[in-house]
Amino acid sequence: MSSHSKTSNGTPKWLPLLAVCLAAAAMPLTFTGTAVALPSIGRALGGSPVAIAWVTNAFMLTFGSTLMVAGALADSYGRKRIFLIGVGSFAVFSLALVFAPDILVFDLLRAAQGLAAAAAFSSGMAALAQEFDGPARLRAFSIVGTSFGVGLSLGPVASGLMIEAFGWRSVFLAVVVFAFLAFALGWRVLKESRDPASRGLDWSGALTFTAALGLFTYGILLAPERGWGDGRVVGLLSGAALFLILFVAIERRVPRPMLDLSLFAYPRFVGVQLLAAAPAYGFVVLLILLPGRFIGIEGMREVAAGTLMIALSAPLLILPVAAGLLTRWFRPATICGTGLLITAVGLFWLAQIPVGASIWMTALPMLAIGTGISLPWGLMDGLAVSVVPKERAGMATGIFSTTRVAGEGVALAVVSAILSLLVAGRMGGHAAPGDIATAAQRLAAGDVGMAQIAMPGAEQAALVSLYSDAFSELLLLLTAITLLTALVVFMFLRTDAHDVSGREAEGATS
Repeated sequence: MSSHSKTSNGTPKWLPLLAVCLAAAAMPLTFTGTAVALPSIGRALGGSPVAIAWVTNAFMLTFGSTLMVAGALADSYGRKRIFLIGVGSFAVFSLALVFAPDILVFDLLRAAQGLAAAAAFSSGMAALAQEFDGPARLRAFSIVGTSFGVGLSLGPVASGLMIEAFGWRSVFLAVVVFAFLAFALGWRVLKESRDPASRGLDWSGALTFTAALGLFTYGILLAPERGWGDGRVVGLLSGAALFLILFVAIERRVPRPMLDLSLFAYPRFVGVQLLAAAPAYGFVVLLILLPGRFIGIEGMREVAAGTLMIALSAPLLILPVAAGLLTRWFRPATICGTGLLITAVGLFWLAQIPVGASIWMTALPMLAIGTGISLPWGLMDGLAVSVVPKERAGMATGIFSTTRVAGEGVALAVVSAILSLLVAGRMGGHAAPGDIATAAQRLAAGDVGMAQIAMPGAEQAALVSLYSDAFSELLLLLTAITLLTALVVFMFLRTDAHDVSGREAEGATS
């Protein structure tokens, strides 16, 4: 093995990469697996529709709100140290979920799991940025993207099989295994590194930013339940705006800010952040909405629904690595933009497929969506890290991941609210307004039985038809958003993006 394929302490570079990949596979597994298990969790632990929704929302709220703080902590106090703390805690909280006695404890553990995942992910990616440079770094991060694909692809079908064989609690045992292996390997092969210029964490910036993003995300998640004019929602969003203003003022004054605001002067940096949000509306929301449609509306078993979801996520097993290889001949902006265009085509195609259509008619457009989103998926993290000096890789990973995950949380809340509104709009005249709102929320969540209870006399076939039309209209809206994002990516990344795949950004060498 050549010297450039080993770390400075003689460890083969693929071993630290494997440690991070194991952690990367565990995180989407707990995300997609929980989506398939959600009906079973609701039956076992009870709880209102809002409490059940927080099974997903609690994880995304804490994960997205603390990623940038976790990245800054990794740069300041050691990437290996924060990685081990994060992935070890992730394993412990995942195991605790197996024994959760009720929905409240379950939701709180999911929030704690999100905190641990943020620490593991940001520090792991920052650690890899110290091991690889230039094209090798882009390819390494593409492999991490593929690891996410493994979790996303195997999560639904593996969860369906485990639920039917051993019950829903067994889903989280697989997550524990991945996290334990990542911890054990990371303990042995990762080398400690930190930013030599760090002066400790910018605590005032970290607290104000986390408060701003946490309040904003919580307000968005609460709005569909309470309404945008509700006092609590208005208070949360107002508080988020206040903390954001304080954060910007603090970051302009401190000598070593958590977020270097001057980075936003670079079109490439802005373009990467916009690219980070692209999968949220075109792909991630479908990971949650489609299992609800298949199981709750179409009456599929968990195994059948999980198997069908493979059509959406299977391309993530191989195409992120292929995209990394394609950067030898094509600009990353071209690959990313083309992928988003393919995703838009798949979304438009799926919008033409009604509920109850054959599996193949549904699977083919899902495959197109997954194929398209896989192309930028493997390039995004490498692009994010390459726009700043490698010493501040934790910050770059934190900013990018915060944009992506927070965008996913907001997108899921907004898209779910839109679907509920579209369903309610088609129910007008059939019941009292209060009944319509309740029935629409239940139907949008995939619960036909409770929707019928909320609207006495409504036939199941009619409700399913309403849902089918609303879902198609939602997909057309997502198609338009994805097309617009593709155009923006082409414009913002076209000039310098090719340089990203081959060397450090200009700012890294200045």
